Amino acid sequence: MKKIILILGVLFSATLFAAEEPMLKETPFAEVLKQVGKHKITFIEVGSDTCHSCQIMGRKLYKIKQQQPEYPIYFVNVHKEREAAYRLKVQMIPTQIVVDTEGQEIYRHVGILSEEEIQKLFEQKLK
Repeated sequence: MKKIILILGVLFSATLFAAEEPMLKETPFAEVLKQVGKHKITFIEVGSDTCHSCQIMGRKLYKIKQQQPEYPIYFVNVHKEREAAYRLKVQMIPTQIVVDTEGQEIYRHVGILSEEEIQKLFEQKLK
């Protein structure tokens, strides 16, 4: 019984520490729209701060943004801005959308991307 309690305590502690990792800061949708056209591409992460998969993506994007601050990566919290989900035609979260300088969608993915997939996407689209 003591072993079970110890294991549960360790697992609970690990969960608490994992949750403390920072997420990409949310940007109001109106601000994101102002950024479109200022870069070759704009990466929009559409999700919610209460969605577990979105939190995973938010932590990955935060890490990438720390490594590559020049990458135009934005997080729109559709839990707070439902109109953004409607305008972006988002049906499930997390959704990643990449738009070109004209604001035309050139890439869309639903779900979690790996850090490698995100880096590869930027390498391909920034050429």
